[in-house]
Order: sequence, then C-alpha cells, then structure tokens
Amino acid sequence: MGAGPRGTGPGAGARPGPVLGLVLAAGGSTRMGRPKQLADLDGRPLLAHVLAALDEAPVDRVVVALGGAADRVLERVELGRAEPLVVEGWAAGMGHVLAATLAQAADDWGAVVVLLGDQPLVPGRAVARVVEAWRAGAGPVVTATYGGRPGHPKLFDRRLRPDLLRLTGDTGARDLVAANPGWVHQVEVGDLGSDADVDVEADLDRVGAMLTSNGIRAMPTRPP
Repeated sequence: MGAGPRGTGPGAGARPGPVLGLVLAAGGSTRMGRPKQLADLDGRPLLAHVLAALDEAPVDRVVVALGGAADRVLERVELGRAEPLVVEGWAAGMGHVLAATLAQAADDWGAVVVLLGDQPLVPGRAVARVVEAWRAGAGPVVTATYGGRPGHPKLFDRRLRPDLLRLTGDTGARDLVAANPGWVHQVEVGDLGSDADVDVEADLDRVGAMLTSNGIRAMPTRPP
C-alpha cells in the first residue's frame, strides 16, 4: 500500500456524512455446534444484544450480514432497524463477508463502523465514541481499544471503500489495518463495556456473568 489518504489526523477537520453500522453475523458457528446468533443470553438471542446497541448508537443505517443459519436467524431474531443481507459464499471468511456486504449495500455512507455479531457486551456508547472521533477528523481508520488492546467496533472512512471491497479470506480487515498503522486512530472504550466474544458454550456462561455482575447492558448508552 502507499502512504494512504492525506489529512487523516485528529486535526484534519470535522467530517460530515452518514455513518453505516455493519454487524458481521454470517459465521457457521462450527466451534459451538449450533447457531450462536440464536444462543440465549439473558433471555434473548445473542445477536439481538448487538443490534440493540446499534439502536442506541449515532449511526444512520444498520445492516446485518447473515450466512450460516440465515433463515432461522430471520425467523427468530428481532432485527429492529437493521436491514438483513444474506451473503453468498459466507463460509469463505470474514474478509469475504465484509467485502460482499459492502458491495451489496448502498454506497452513500461517509464511514462504516463494523461490529461482530458474537460480541454482545459492546455498548452503543462505545460506537458513539468511535464515531465522534471520526467526525472530529480522526482516521481514516478508528478502532476501539480495551485497556490499550485494539478491538471492535472499527470504523473505516469512505475513502477506504476500494480497499475493503478487495478483502478476502478470514482475517477481515486485520491485514489492511496492520499494513497501514499510520491510518489508525485508537479510542479507549474499556470503561464502557467489553469486547468479550462467544465462540463455545462456556463463553455464554462467562459473558452472562459479566453482564450480570457489571450491568454492562443495563447502563444507558445515552444520557437521559
């Protein structure tokens, strides 16, 4: 990659434009052995927690990428304002899913903020903090960090759309970000929630305990 987009630091100027919220939930849940999108967490499907966070985040449109068990997810999960997109060839990996979803979605966004469908403790306020940094001029990549460790959500400025459309495989945008560290602005959100993910059955108990003990989802994402 070249030097990348210019004028990308925090002082680059405020950015207008709509923000697309994208939830990647197309996996086949091979490690769990059943669709983890539908696994019960605190009385509702796992995926519903992620979508609820985006209901309270400053994004203008929400798309959820589905693949494995898409029909069952559509039947059982209340999507709220999220638009479902079923990705062909979803088993090719997260990079393919991200590229294919953006190729299908309308391209009228100024930035896309990406969340993972198996991280139910990422609150809307974390999304807001990342979006606010981009609007203030940070980027073209803004990543949430948890105690200094990069995680999700990750935001990509529209200028990176051609790069995102070329993604393949199962690493998502990780290699793109790693190859261009100068593009990345980090925003600490560990005080707001957790990016703990759910891969196996034991993770449901662990995340459920965090939800109960910390009241992560019970915390309002916006001031009353």
